[in-house]
Amino acid sequence: MEYKDYYKLLGVAKGASQDEVGKAFKKLARKYHPDLNPDNPEAEAKFKEINEAYEVLKDPEKRKLYDSLGPNWKEGQNFQPPPGFENFQFRSGGFGGEGFSDFFETIFGGTGGFGGSRFGGGDPFGRTMRSRGRDAEVRLTLTMEEAYRGGRKTLTLQEQVRGADGRPQMQAKTLEVNIPAGVRDGAKIRLAGQGSPGMGGGPSGDLLLQVTIADHPLFRLEGVNVVYDLRLAPWEAVLGCKVRVPTLDGPVDMNIPAGVSSGQKLRLSGKGLGKGESQGDQFVRIAVRSPKDLSDRERQLWEELSEISSFQAR
Repeated sequence: MEYKDYYKLLGVAKGASQDEVGKAFKKLARKYHPDLNPDNPEAEAKFKEINEAYEVLKDPEKRKLYDSLGPNWKEGQNFQPPPGFENFQFRSGGFGGEGFSDFFETIFGGTGGFGGSRFGGGDPFGRTMRSRGRDAEVRLTLTMEEAYRGGRKTLTLQEQVRGADGRPQMQAKTLEVNIPAGVRDGAKIRLAGQGSPGMGGGPSGDLLLQVTIADHPLFRLEGVNVVYDLRLAPWEAVLGCKVRVPTLDGPVDMNIPAGVSSGQKLRLSGKGLGKGESQGDQFVRIAVRSPKDLSDRERQLWEELSEISSFQAR
């Protein structure tokens, strides 16, 4: 029956404080956790060892008994425990009779346990194996119209789960997601409890949907603002006109003032992404187009106009 040096297993000095013991355990638990080393049986064995060590050293009374017996525990099995220690009982339902060393069972009695996990009770972030699952993150691609209007959207994702044989496997998962109106490119939508499952009965993590807005054939985004290029004939730009302009909220009639130039932007308030006071606008950028193929009469009129016009472009 082998004596185990719990201080050595955790890499701390015998006089280490409870805080130092806890920090050492958390560091090693992260390194050897079976979920992070699914194909490494040595990691699982190491994880059980550090759990055993932490179960003793984290408790002042058990640590006092362990320190009193130490390597000479065989000669000290008749040691009188400190007052109140006889009332201490281990929690059942952990390893189920396997995993603890003979030394642990002889000194402290029984098998004990740490939660509901077959790996024992150590959690890198707590005192038992009951721990919250990790958050997961996936990309959610939306059209500009979907981002502007929001609403319900059905998503089918592939998630990794533990199969009946204990091995990880992929399975389809369908979710109904409520897209907030005006959601921005790069925003994250949190779905509580839809991430990785917890351990030892702990709650599941969250699923984070990172929004990516797809390119649009008519519009482009500049932050929360939408930009649309409006082509005008020279006479429309000079004389002004009324034009039907598409927006993410449907087409609108827009008055184009006389004398606009290419590159000038006209604003349609509140037609961009975002919400409330931070909602963007739609900008209609003017692009004056010139005719290439002219009839003789058209050319004659342009020439007459050039002769009588006082406009100077440069």
